[in-house]
Amino acid sequence: MALACPLVLASASPRRRDLLARLGLTFGVRPTDADETWPEGLDPGPAAAEVALRKARALPPDGALVLAADTVVVLDGEVLGKPADDAEAARTLRRLAGRTHTVATGIALRLGGRETTAFERTHVTFADLTDDEIAAYVATGSPRDKAGSYGIQDDLGAVFVERIDGDYFNVVGLPLRRLYATLRAFVPDLVSLA
Repeated sequence: MALACPLVLASASPRRRDLLARLGLTFGVRPTDADETWPEGLDPGPAAAEVALRKARALPPDGALVLAADTVVVLDGEVLGKPADDAEAARTLRRLAGRTHTVATGIALRLGGRETTAFERTHVTFADLTDDEIAAYVATGSPRDKAGSYGIQDDLGAVFVERIDGDYFNVVGLPLRRLYATLRAFVPDLVSLA
């Protein structure tokens, strides 16, 4: 994929950087310190898009296309964010074990005074997990920087997933098909598959 304008990723996520690089895009990285407080009363998809928009707006307009994203894991209506410590990661994984949860990623694009948002939802079902499996995964350190305390792309995180309904890349942190469709709608003259 190619863009006919500079692209800035407003995120420190190594997974989002990897996914954009996978598309062949050239981009800069400028994480923001935008407010990531969960908007009250919104469904997970629109709420994630709202947080992504805050991140995009936190960068000054400089002629670059800004891409921001926010991913949340939701179980029983509760947002499961990044764990504060290993004990919280283990508790979260115990809650997810044997159950289906929703992963929602919101994306925001901003160019000059224009902006747009979109979101994707994916349903993920975990297998039943033993305490030993959870402890082994937590000991890797991988859950520490991930919403829901797991990474579907991790060696151990991947084997916990029994079923996925929706976009795999959404669970990783950036729904690539939704991103492409949103780019095509937002800046049709600036995006190509060349």
